[in-house]
Amino acid sequence: MLDNIKLSSQIIITNDIDFIIAKLEALVVDEDIIKIINEKSFLVEDTKLAIQKAYMTSRNRNIIILASNNFSQVVQNRLLKIIEEPPQNKEFIIIASSKSSILPTIKSRLPLYIINKKIEEEPFELNLSKLNLKDSYDFIKTHQRTNSYDAKKILERLLKEAINSKAYNMDKSILKLFENGYKALDVGSPTPFVLSAIILKLLAKKI
Repeated sequence: MLDNIKLSSQIIITNDIDFIIAKLEALVVDEDIIKIINEKSFLVEDTKLAIQKAYMTSRNRNIIILASNNFSQVVQNRLLKIIEEPPQNKEFIIIASSKSSILPTIKSRLPLYIINKKIEEEPFELNLSKLNLKDSYDFIKTHQRTNSYDAKKILERLLKEAINSKAYNMDKSILKLFENGYKALDVGSPTPFVLSAIILKLLAKKI
C-alpha cells in the first residue's frame, strides 16, 4: 500500500499520521510542501489558513497537507469548494484516522487509500464474548468524562470487538446505530448516552 503514497490530491486514512507525512516529504523533488496539522481536531481557523495558502501564487507545485484525527462536518464543508476546484498547481492531501469521519462529498472527489502501520492492540476493556449489564454499567461509568475524540476511538474498537466475537447478530440496524453514534459524538452528544444506547442494543442482539 505504500506505493499509493504520492504527491497528488488524495485522502489517506492511517493510524500513524507522522509516518505518512514523513513518507510524503521523502518524495519531494521540487514541490513545496505546506503542512497544516492539528492532531486532535482540525479547526475552522485551520481551514481558513488552508484556503489562504491555496490562493497564494507560487512557481512550484504546492502540496497542501491537511492532517488531523478529527475533521468535523463544518470543516469539511468549508473545504469542499477548494477541493472541487483547486487553484493552479495546488494539490490537497487529507490525512485522517477514520474513513467513516470523511464526508461522502469529499470522498467522491478524491481517491482514498487506507495505509496503516501494524501495531499491537491493547486488550479491550470489555469482554464482548461475555458482555453483561454489570460490566456494561462499569464501563459506561468509567467513560463519563471521556471526550468525543476518544469516544469515537472506543466506538470503532467496540464495533471491531463485537464483530470478532461472533456473539451478536450484527445486522444493518446495529451497524447503522454505530454510524449514528459516531455522528452524535461529532455534534456534542454526551459520551455515556451514546455508549449506553449502543451497548444496550448489543446486549439485545446477543446470540
